Amino acid sequence: MNRGFWGTLGALVVILSSGCYVLHHSSGGGQTSNHSRTVHPNDIAVPPGYKIEVVTTNLTFPTGVAFDQEGRPCVVESGYAYGEVWTTPQLLRIERDGRQTVLAKGTRNGPWNGVSFHEGYFYVAEGGEWEGGRILKITSTGQTSVLVDGLPSLGDHHTDGPVMGPDGWLYFGQGTASNSGVIGEDNADFGWLKRHPSFHDIPGEDIVLAGLNFETKDFIHGGKGKVLTGAFLPFGTPSQSNQVIRGETKCGGSILRVRPSGGDVEMVAWGFRNPFGLAFSADGKLFVTENAYDDRGSRPVWGAADVLWKVEPKLWYGWPDYCAGQPLADKMYKPPGQNRLRFVLAKHPNKPPSPVARFGVHASADGLDFSRSSSFGHVGEAFVALFGDQAPTVGKVLAPVGFSVARVNIQNGAIEPFVVNKGKRNGPASRLRHGGLERPIAVRFNPAGDALYIVDFGVMNQEKKTSIPWKGTGVLWRVAKEKP
Repeated sequence: MNRGFWGTLGALVVILSSGCYVLHHSSGGGQTSNHSRTVHPNDIAVPPGYKIEVVTTNLTFPTGVAFDQEGRPCVVESGYAYGEVWTTPQLLRIERDGRQTVLAKGTRNGPWNGVSFHEGYFYVAEGGEWEGGRILKITSTGQTSVLVDGLPSLGDHHTDGPVMGPDGWLYFGQGTASNSGVIGEDNADFGWLKRHPSFHDIPGEDIVLAGLNFETKDFIHGGKGKVLTGAFLPFGTPSQSNQVIRGETKCGGSILRVRPSGGDVEMVAWGFRNPFGLAFSADGKLFVTENAYDDRGSRPVWGAADVLWKVEPKLWYGWPDYCAGQPLADKMYKPPGQNRLRFVLAKHPNKPPSPVARFGVHASADGLDFSRSSSFGHVGEAFVALFGDQAPTVGKVLAPVGFSVARVNIQNGAIEPFVVNKGKRNGPASRLRHGGLERPIAVRFNPAGDALYIVDFGVMNQEKKTSIPWKGTGVLWRVAKEKP
C-alpha cells in the first residue's frame, strides 16, 4: 500500500530535480473526461485487519459529517462547488439502511463546509459566497439560527470547520480572499470578483505594506486597459510603501472562536491561507490543516506543501509571506521561468513556527480527526482527508497527488497512507476507472471511537481555469476493524 502513495511522490521528486518539469504537461487526478461513478469497496486498500464499507451514496457535494444524540451520522451537502455550480445546501441524517432524511436546508449562500454536534445542536460553517460567511446553529428538528455572521467569505476560500473545544468554545476556520494576498485574474476566473469587486483580504492585526504592486489587465471591465493592485487592497488599488492596513477580529486566514450560546467572536490565531480542517487532540491541543499556495494569479507560488499545524494562541502563521515556516523569498518557491518572490509586508508580526507535518504539494489536506480508542487503533494519531490536486487550475502536477486518507504521527510528523485506491497508479476512481475513492474531504470518528467515517465529495474534473464538479457522486464510507 505504501508503494502507490510514496512511489508517486518519489517519482515526482526525481523528475523535478532533473530540471524536466517545464517540459512535461500537467497530469492531475481530475484531468480526465470520465465522470461516471461506480462504488466498489473492494477497489480500496485498507491496512490488514480493517474493512471499508459504503454507508450511503448519491450525495451532492458533501463536506462534513457529525453524529447526533443517538449516534447517527449526519452529513452536510455544500450547496456550492468550485466551477460556480450552485445547489441547495442541506443537513441530512443517514438512516441505518442508507436512506437520507433532510433535517435542514439553506439558501444560496453556500458552501456549507463542515458540521459539528454538541448538546442537542448542530453547528454548520456557511461559506457565504453571496452574503458572507456565517456559523449556523441548527436544532435536531431543523430550526436554524445565525450564531455568527459578517465573516469575510466572499472570495476564493470560505468559513470552515467547526469543532467544539474542551474549553466550551466553538472553533472554526476562516479562509482568505486570494491565493497570496493580491486580487487578480485568477479571482475573476473563480467567478466572485465581478460579484464583489471591492472585496479583498483582511489582516488580523495592523500591518505595514512594502508598497509592492502587481500589474494585470482590468478584468472587471472586460480586460481593457491595465491596473495595479497591492496586497490587502481591492482589485485595481495600488499600495504605498509603509501604508498601514488596519486589522480586524473577523479577518481572513484565521482561527476564530465563539461561545455556543452566542456573543462576541474572538481571534485565536491568523496568518493561514485556508485553515480547512480543525480537531483537538486528547490533551486538548488544537490542530488545523492548511491548504497552501497555488501557482496562479498575480503572485504565484510554486511548490508549496499543505501542512498540519499545532495552533498556539495569538501567533501569526506566515501567510502571505511564508509557507510552512519558510520565507517565500526562498528560491524553492520561485515559479519556473519567473523571478523570486518578494515580501508584500514591510514588517512581520512574528517569526512563523514550523508545522507538525508536510503533505504533498497540491494534495489538499482537508478534514481531520484523532483516533482515541484502542478498538480502532493508532490512538493519538491524526487522520487527514486528502482531497486531491485540482491541477492545472492550481498549477501543474506530473502525477495525481492526494485522493486518499493519511494518518499522521504528531510527535515526529511521519505520514503514512491509511486508505488508498488499489492499483499501480495513484488517483481518483474516475481516472482509474474503478469504484474506489474519489475526493475525501472530511473524516470523523463515531462517538464510540471504533469506526472512521470518510466523506467523499465525489467526482470533480479539472480544466485550465475551472473545475467541473458532478452532482450525485458523493459517498459516505465507514472504516472499522474486522471482527474476529
